[in-house]
Formats: sequence, C-alpha cells, structure tokens
Amino acid sequence: RLSACRSVKDGMGSGATKSSKIAPAQGQSSIVMNVELDRSITQKYMNLSQGSKVQAEYVWIDSDYWDGKSFDLCSKSLTLNDAPMSLDEIPIWAYSGDDEADVVIVPRRIYKDPFRGGDNIIVLADTFLEPDGAGKEHGAPTKFNARAACAEVMQQAEDMGEDPWFGFEQEYYLLNAYTEWPLGWPAGKYPDKDIAYYCAVGSTKAIARDIIEAHYRACLHAGVMIGGINSEVAPSQWEFQVGPASCIQGADDLWMARYILQRLCEEYGVLVTFDPKPLPKQAGIGCHTNYSNMATRSAPGGMDSIKKQCERLREKHALHIANYGIGNERRLTGKDNTASINDFSWGIGDRSASIRIGCKIEHRDCGYYEDRRPAANMDPYLVSRLLVETTLLDTRKETKTLN
Repeated sequence: RLSACRSVKDGMGSGATKSSKIAPAQGQSSIVMNVELDRSITQKYMNLSQGSKVQAEYVWIDSDYWDGKSFDLCSKSLTLNDAPMSLDEIPIWAYSGDDEADVVIVPRRIYKDPFRGGDNIIVLADTFLEPDGAGKEHGAPTKFNARAACAEVMQQAEDMGEDPWFGFEQEYYLLNAYTEWPLGWPAGKYPDKDIAYYCAVGSTKAIARDIIEAHYRACLHAGVMIGGINSEVAPSQWEFQVGPASCIQGADDLWMARYILQRLCEEYGVLVTFDPKPLPKQAGIGCHTNYSNMATRSAPGGMDSIKKQCERLREKHALHIANYGIGNERRLTGKDNTASINDFSWGIGDRSASIRIGCKIEHRDCGYYEDRRPAANMDPYLVSRLLVETTLLDTRKETKTLN
C-alpha cells in the first residue's frame, strides 16, 4: 500500500524497488557500454519476407528493472499466425518473475510497430500474479501494476457520466552514453546561461534533433496521440506532449511514447533520463499534466468548477505529492517556475503555482487546468487516477492509501 506520508518506492510503475546490485571490483567500471553494429547487415535480414506471420512485441512495466534514469519497461516478442483484429485475438502471456513464479501479462492496447514495420505490432500489457484457481486467466495485479486500479477509477467516472481528459507534457534529457553528461555539453561543465535555448534553432542549440524527429514520426506511425515536440531551456533537454486523450488512453499512450523513445535511444547509442533533477545547477524536469472534466469544460460555470476542484486538490496535496514521482523534492523548491513541495497554490497564468489556469481559460469560463507538480518520472496511471478520485469521485470519503 502507498501512503500519503511517504513516496512510492514499493508500488510505483515509474520507479519502485531497486534490484540488488553486486559492486564492481575496485577500479572497474560498472557501466555496460553500447556496442555499435553494422546496421546494413541487419537490414539484409529485415528485408526478408515473414509471410503471413506477425511479430507482436509485448511491453510492460516491471519496477524491479528501474535504474533511476530511464523507465522500468520490459518487452519480448511472440509470433502470431496473422494480424489480430482486436485485443481478444492476442494471447495472454507470461514471463519469469521472482521466486520462480510466473508473472502474467495481459494485453491492453495495440500499436503499430514503427521498428519492424509491416503488419507487426506492439502490445501494451499490464501484469498480474498467477491464477489461484482453476479456470482463471490470472490472479491479482502485481504490486507494480498501477494500471488496474486506474482503469477501475476511470470506469467509475464513466459510469457516473463523466469523461475526464488528460494531456501530458513529458520533459527529458539526452545523455552521452559514455560520460552520462548531456549530449553536446562541455565535459563536466554547464552551457552559457545567457543563451536562449527554449524552442531554439541551430546546431549548437537544438542538439540531437534527429532523435526527436524520429520519435515524433514513430509515435504518429504507432498510433500514439502525440501532440507535439519542442526543445527546452537547456541544450539536449526536450519535451513531447501526449493528448488530450480520454480516461486511461492518455496514460497508455504516454507509456508507449516513453518506450518508443527508449528504443530509439538504444538505436542511436545515447541515454535518456527522466530524473526530476539530473543536473544540480539546472532547473529540474517535470511531466505537467493538463486535466479537464465535463464540469470544467462547460460554460458558464467552468471556472467556478475549476476553483472548487483546486480546493479539493489542496486538501489532498500531501497524497498527490507522495505519488507524483521519486526525487521530486529536489525539483519542487519554489525556484525555476516551481511551487514549493510543501505548499499548494493555484493561479491564473502563474507558472510558479502548483496548479496553473490559463488566461484564456478564465476569459472563456471553461477548459482545463495544468497540474505542474508531477515529476518527469511520474507514473501517469497514478497521477490521472488521483486527479479523478480527488475531483470527481466521492469527496466525502477520505482517501488515505492507494492499492
């Protein structure tokens, strides 16, 4: 169980229990380096026919794989006899978990595979324990399956006639695989702060744009609801947006976009980090979450609904913060356009507030608001679930823990 008074180190999809590590011998590096291969040889085989067969790449979250930088995403492939027309045609599968028990992976969403092309697919799945009785396909959700509870909350919202929308602004840094320092930066040093990098153009400002463009196109091909991209306030710091999307689809698509980005970085031989404060002297990175529901999108009265929901969020600030990303206290300092992690605030057009309401939203009397508290490594299943629970579901019921 996750409590309101501590972080989510034993249950959060974007970083939970760390695997035990064996210390390297003295003077020996523990970093496994990327090996560059001749891609032209690979292409010779990728051009071969696969007949009517389809390769399905299952992708899931397993918090035991978290390394503190990239996400704990795993994948493996299964051959299907032909292209599936629905999720029902994709088998439930499994992988080896702890204590010699299997972990069951259940397909939840299908994407086109931008890496293999053709009819090949990527299958986003979530994880369950083995079935505890005859005739069951799986048991209870694993400790790191935040999707199951999120789906339940979204269904409750739909049952009451609601339609919550989410838009995510995912920030990240690209790092040199050998130095683990941002790409293009002078070794061990910081770039000139007097130079403007946000949305900048130029070879010394927009570093590694090829990766960002490849990611953008790959997401569009896959069917991810990617909304756009932009460079951020430092070279090698970038952002992409997902949404707006209804209910759980936004969180699903954000996880898939993260997976595609990590696969691309694998191909280019670079690292990507979502650590909330990867560089001590730079502003941290977040995943601002834009949120709306039927009450906030309705005029007249949308602004009144937004204000009321902000006050509900104020009451549950500690619970949200505890589940908005590991290491977020290093980012939410009250500086660099952030609110202090200890305080809750909302404001019109205020980027230093916990919740920012756009000036146009106030003028239109309806729309969305931006939760600026989530860290870059947050789990969108937890964040979207909490927003719906706090603002839409029974506000009289005290929510103290997340399962």
